[in-house]
Amino acid sequence: MKNLSVWAAPSPPPGDGSPLHAMTGLMWMPTTPPTFARMIAVHPQPVPIIPVLMLLLLALYAIAVVRLRLRGDRWPLHRSILWTLGIASVLAMTATGIDGYGMELFSAHMVQHMVLSMLAPVFLVLGAPITLALRALPARPSGQTSARSLLLAVLHSRPARFLAHPVTSLSLFLVSLYGLYFTPIFDALMSTMWGHNLMLVHFLAVGFLYFWCVLGIDPTPRQASRGLRRYAGPTVRIVELAATTPFHAFFGVMLMMSVALTVGFYRHPIPGWGIAPLADQAVGGGIAWGFTEIPTLIVLGVIFLQWQRSDERRTRRLERSSARAEAERAAYNDYLARLAAYDERHGA
Repeated sequence: MKNLSVWAAPSPPPGDGSPLHAMTGLMWMPTTPPTFARMIAVHPQPVPIIPVLMLLLLALYAIAVVRLRLRGDRWPLHRSILWTLGIASVLAMTATGIDGYGMELFSAHMVQHMVLSMLAPVFLVLGAPITLALRALPARPSGQTSARSLLLAVLHSRPARFLAHPVTSLSLFLVSLYGLYFTPIFDALMSTMWGHNLMLVHFLAVGFLYFWCVLGIDPTPRQASRGLRRYAGPTVRIVELAATTPFHAFFGVMLMMSVALTVGFYRHPIPGWGIAPLADQAVGGGIAWGFTEIPTLIVLGVIFLQWQRSDERRTRRLERSSARAEAERAAYNDYLARLAAYDERHGA
């Protein structure tokens, strides 16, 4: 790749001259045409906010696992692997050429959006970070404040219950599509380094909230709150997951069939790249339409396994209850038989 192109004040990209493509802040925006090698090459931004945050979360997770093992407790290896995959997915979108090309191509940006909102959160939620934190954080005597008690207080708080409600989490998830791209919000966020990073963090946070509630791996307000407990069952979660599919499909089809650009930021193509913005938008729509299948299949598979294991546990519980009842009946019948034998002996 060529050297960094950095803007410290509003300025158009090389050769473009369009104020719609202006960016303020330290951001790398490529000047060479995209290739697969350039897209996947490690290339963090001059101020790598999200990559640093992800590495910090990975380190904290590892420290918590080590703490459990030093205490003699076990933590499933597959949870650590899934968490690492989630972190790696985020880094692949924010510490490689994809992040820079996402500033120039709508299709590259849509890859970022889909991975950060639909794939990486699934892996992160399956890593069960809240359960790990609750087990690793030391407990404090009753009445004293600790990190663990604060985390529990947040999980049981009214704002958490509001966010965990299916209507809220689903609405926030869909607003990331329609409320962002069909309003001036997208162009406003993309015009600054901080806005761009805020948008990417929003994708990740909203995706994590949505799949945290749908998967139910970690403790959620839906499980703890009596008012939300009816939404914690597998049937409701499957319906909630399926509800997003038509909205994603419609969003993708709208982008693919549109005869005008949806956002103004990508209106002016980079000279010499030979990429028409409208055609690139159609590619981005196809990505938004087709990407939902992989995360949906993963989540459905997890919910099915949870359902199956729940049925197995219920069956074993019923079998143990039945065995205890049978043992009690046998003991009672034996007692009656002894009484009858005693009466016969003494009556004789």
